[in-house]
Amino acid sequence: MVDFASARVQIPDGVQVELNASAVTVTGPKGKLTRDFSHTGLRLSVDGNAIDVAATMKGKKQRAIVGTVASHIRNMIKGVTQGHVYKMKVVYAHFPITVKVAGKDVLIENFMGERSKRRAKIVGNAKVTVQGEELLIEGVDKEEVGQTAANIHMATHVKKMDPRVFQDGIYLAERV
Repeated sequence: MVDFASARVQIPDGVQVELNASAVTVTGPKGKLTRDFSHTGLRLSVDGNAIDVAATMKGKKQRAIVGTVASHIRNMIKGVTQGHVYKMKVVYAHFPITVKVAGKDVLIENFMGERSKRRAKIVGNAKVTVQGEELLIEGVDKEEVGQTAANIHMATHVKKMDPRVFQDGIYLAERV
């Protein structure tokens, strides 16, 4: 008997999972996510209240790919049931930083006394809320929320200065 790597992801109540070839569509109370896993070469099947992810060959790489796809599906299920929330903190020493949301951009003003505004793109359907010195980034897709947080952080990333002295910026404080 040949042991192929496999994983089983449980589907909670209130979540529907559809499988179209290797494209997985997860629908829940907060929204709908679709992701194509055809490039992985894995066998996906829906069995009652679980999704089975199985490798077609043996090996370490196949085991790793099975675990990765199972984690992506778990993140999709968490996104459509609870959503993903990242909290960021605005840190400044002397010049107060002003953060505003304008359409699909986050505008960062007065960063280290600069006159020009810095812009960070909001990816996909992520929602950014400014609450004083805190930013809340919410969304169904974990990758969109994470990339939006990374864009905001990198917009205030200081280069060619000592990071122990110049600590101004917007930093990730918590992932919920």
